[in-house]
Amino acid sequence: MKYVVFLLLIAQSTFAQRYKAQPITGLLGAFGAEVALVKQSLQKPKTVLVDGVTFTTGRIGKQRVVVAETGIGKVNAAMTTALMLDHFRPRRILFTGIAGGTNPDLQPGDIVIARQTIHHDYQSITFDQKPTIQTRNGVTGQMNPAYFPADSLMLIQAQTVARTVAFEPIPITTRPPTVVTGTVVTGDQFISSSQKVAQLRKDFNADATEMEGAAVAQVCHQIQVPLLVIRSLSDRADDNARRDMLSFYETAARNSAKLVIALVQSF
Repeated sequence: MKYVVFLLLIAQSTFAQRYKAQPITGLLGAFGAEVALVKQSLQKPKTVLVDGVTFTTGRIGKQRVVVAETGIGKVNAAMTTALMLDHFRPRRILFTGIAGGTNPDLQPGDIVIARQTIHHDYQSITFDQKPTIQTRNGVTGQMNPAYFPADSLMLIQAQTVARTVAFEPIPITTRPPTVVTGTVVTGDQFISSSQKVAQLRKDFNADATEMEGAAVAQVCHQIQVPLLVIRSLSDRADDNARRDMLSFYETAARNSAKLVIALVQSF
């Protein structure tokens, strides 16, 4: 019996050393089309079920990765992120997916690399009765930043890698897709209103709006894991947003995934 326990301890130690020696990158997307291309690119994929959530491990180039679909919305995104961080201990996380454009200079197919993310639908009252848009760390009680900054090294690297990627144009556009860095705002609502777009642009100088990024960023900030959010625009978040999103989300999702894959290969 002691010999069996000894062998188990050796096996656990060997696994821990191998796990530590081979750091893993976490890749997240909100729904199927956003992660399908990433999963298709995996070498030797293996499925792992964690509390009902499916994670797929494998390699992209020389990098070990774990991929998961979070589901739509902030709660789903935060839950899947927390499970990934706890179970796989990734050294960094990338979020890929589509978004609605709120910058009038951008059009469907363009890509926004988030320099920062923020909850656009959050507000509370501080203990001294002042309104705030800052969330609070539930463990430490400290206030989080209103804008969650991207990891600076990944941000710079993504900008460099983007110049080497051939993105797919969306048929209605008049120019090839462009890549910018900017502000991505997050809320639990699909934005399809020109009035709301104007408000988000005025209040946050938003370049894109979506439903998961800031939630993932808040979790990563509190756990101190580097994060980068990359979004490809499927629509302009205006009155035609639902129609445009259904027409263009697959192309937009592929463009975002292409940049994420190229970025992982560059690590």
